[in-house]
Amino acid sequence: MPRFDVVTFDCYGTLIDWERGIADAFRAAAAADDVAVDLAAVRAAYHDVEPAVQAEGFRRYRDVLAETARRVALRVGWPLAETRAGFLAESLPSWPPFPDTNAALERLAHAGVRLGILSNVDDDLLAGTRRHLTVRFDPDLVVTAQQVRSYKPGTAHFEEARRRIGDGRWLHAAQSLFHDATPARALGIPMAWINRQGERPAQPPGVTAEFPTLAAFADWMTRP
Repeated sequence: MPRFDVVTFDCYGTLIDWERGIADAFRAAAAADDVAVDLAAVRAAYHDVEPAVQAEGFRRYRDVLAETARRVALRVGWPLAETRAGFLAESLPSWPPFPDTNAALERLAHAGVRLGILSNVDDDLLAGTRRHLTVRFDPDLVVTAQQVRSYKPGTAHFEEARRRIGDGRWLHAAQSLFHDATPARALGIPMAWINRQGERPAQPPGVTAEFPTLAAFADWMTRP
């Protein structure tokens, strides 16, 4: 019997290789402008800029991505035209899953676990991403920023998921301590940290269990 009845996932960074997707999108868009960008600098700037844009107030995630792209490009010395700033949203549906994602999700689904997603995106962007995923997510457990008009690390995604889940034994699985562990801890929701990058914070907040991959998490969830 699985350890939990319900597992919700953060999507980008946990199921989907978002850093690869962002890097590929920046590389291609900059090359089209005949500009070479430092992808390490892009990655560092993106981690700073996107949460700051989200914290300014709710707007569509497409608009968050466009504003983030403009600010990141400015930081790395690329004069990105306003009309070209939509390239990140256009690329998002092509961002690939991590190699272990689908097999791990299939194992959980086969074990009878209800699967959901709590994501900081628009409904249509997530629909594009889900074409890469081979399991059926419970439609009642797919909660987007568009639906709750809020971005994690706010608690609205988790509050809405709790309302929909009811009394089920619920675990949230995610890579981001900032976006997911903080609100999960605030609401007393157990969280599995999918620590793909081997981060070593002094004291991970709100983490129930830690795993290096989604495959290892699926092993733990389904182990007799």
